[in-house]
Amino acid sequence: MAPEADRIRVLVVDDHAVVRRGLLAFLGSEPDLDVVGDVEGGMQALEAVERLDAAGRRPHVVLMDLKMEPVDGIESTRRIRARYDDEVAVVALTSFGDAHRVRAALAAGASGYLLKDADADEVAASVRAAFRGELQLDPAIAKSLLGGGEASPSGRSAALTSRELEVVTLVGAGKPNKAIAAELSITERTARAHVSSVLAKLGLSSRTQLALWAVRTGLVSNRDTAEDPRAAPR
Repeated sequence: MAPEADRIRVLVVDDHAVVRRGLLAFLGSEPDLDVVGDVEGGMQALEAVERLDAAGRRPHVVLMDLKMEPVDGIESTRRIRARYDDEVAVVALTSFGDAHRVRAALAAGASGYLLKDADADEVAASVRAAFRGELQLDPAIAKSLLGGGEASPSGRSAALTSRELEVVTLVGAGKPNKAIAAELSITERTARAHVSSVLAKLGLSSRTQLALWAVRTGLVSNRDTAEDPRAAPR
């Protein structure tokens, strides 16, 4: 087992005790993961992150159920991301895969979206991806979004510069701005500016949409993004 300092700290949030027990049993057996707590609701999640932060054990990743009362997982995700930004990632784990709910979770700052029938290995992979600053979607979710008409017409790619096309390709491959900057030998600030410029030119509103657009236009392969989609956040 990896030293505690090197393990990914995970907080599990779900209002069903049996789901929490199952996740705890599996995640707790992974040598690189450290489950630091489990709670049953959105408010408890916010309190738990604060408590763990004060104790020096702030979770790196929160596995978040979405359908909870009175504060649902989407609002909880929004609050956690607003307070901790990139210091705490959130992976949505839910029974519902409708496009509206997916978009809402991603807009709130979720770094992944999995259905509860996902294999345990997929859950662990999503936690690791979120920790690395990558976004990973359930393959069925990715397929749904790809078919949902979210992307702009491929003809708009003509408006992009060669450098912007390079940036789009790297975003589609799941690279965060830091990695894009390193690969293209530019500053992270410049990489971020390129991403913003591309989004404006294509009329898109998120990196997730941009990654899906890259698939539809053939800049990256459908297999790479649909099976392991990583439209990394900033």
